[in-house]
Amino acid sequence: MIPFNAPPIVGTELEYMQSAMESGKLCGDGGFTRRCQQWMEHRFSCKKVLLTPSCTASLEMAAMLIDIQPGDEVIMPSFTFVSTANAFVLRGAKIVFVDIRPDTMNIDETKIEAAITEKTRAIVPVHYAGVACEMGTIMRLAEQYNLYVIEDAAQGVMSTWQGRALGTIGHIGCFSFHETKNYTAGGEGGATLINEASLIERAEIIREKGTNRSQFFRGQVDKYTWRDLGSSYLMADLQAAYLWAQLEVADRVNEQRVALWNNYFRALEPLARAGRIELPTIPANCRHNAHMFYIKLRDMDDRNALIAFLKEAEILAVFHYIPLHSSPAGLSFGEFHGEDHFTTAESERLLRLPLFYNLAPVNQRTVITTLLSYFS
Repeated sequence: MIPFNAPPIVGTELEYMQSAMESGKLCGDGGFTRRCQQWMEHRFSCKKVLLTPSCTASLEMAAMLIDIQPGDEVIMPSFTFVSTANAFVLRGAKIVFVDIRPDTMNIDETKIEAAITEKTRAIVPVHYAGVACEMGTIMRLAEQYNLYVIEDAAQGVMSTWQGRALGTIGHIGCFSFHETKNYTAGGEGGATLINEASLIERAEIIREKGTNRSQFFRGQVDKYTWRDLGSSYLMADLQAAYLWAQLEVADRVNEQRVALWNNYFRALEPLARAGRIELPTIPANCRHNAHMFYIKLRDMDDRNALIAFLKEAEILAVFHYIPLHSSPAGLSFGEFHGEDHFTTAESERLLRLPLFYNLAPVNQRTVITTLLSYFS
């Protein structure tokens, strides 16, 4: 079976994990955590990066950090993972879903303003497949209406919009290092990117269970105490050691994934020109990280037939999110503003193909050959 995904392995993970074990510092904020955070701060020109156990934890941190209260409203797309919404629902917010653009599967920036009310506190753009949302419009709306922008850049590590790293454009950004992402911290992991200097001190406190422990270890206070809301949002240094191995060769990983993505695009372009499928769209001002390669079929039946055909050939290809607004919790905790022109229809015909760092060229050729055979 050719899997849909396999966690990236670059070869130095065990060496660094052994080093972490021998250091006697396995909990959070050890040497490997500092290396990873400093690397991202420098590479992405971010004021402060804090590693977390997951992107879910990063989103929850962000909701606490901007003081989301019961009754507040948060605007986001419905075509996203449940954590995007859950982080704000946990604080008592109402989720306001708006439609997506069919070209990028990202939130339709032209639909956001009509969904803003006096209760709106934040906009949460989700950079689907590592392709940037139209951040210029979103940031202008945020400034005009005094809103926070929390970037769900779970899929966007190493992607840019107008030369700026995803996750560094809004007030707060959230990365994922889950095993399905381009870089992993050994299975789970995340990072919170703080782009507003005024939020840094409180972000450290929230991440450290509501205490000023970070200031204590820097020698800024003589003891640490409970100061604010918070939770346990530190990544173990053992996981950071795994992640550091991958960040050291981040460009190599990125180049390999982009090469695989381009192979798919070139091979399937004739099918797109013939109107048999649709291929991903990358706007001119975006540089993507090849997080995902998807195609769009005519409809759900067409997609299901192709999934079955590929499975018979021992190739695992999968669809993606069921739109949140159609789920039981989505109906309870949110509402869809405006009409659902594209969210449901586009989600029902999208199919993701195997793409991961260690995908063997011969296996990718098998996937492509099998696809061409199906359409012939």
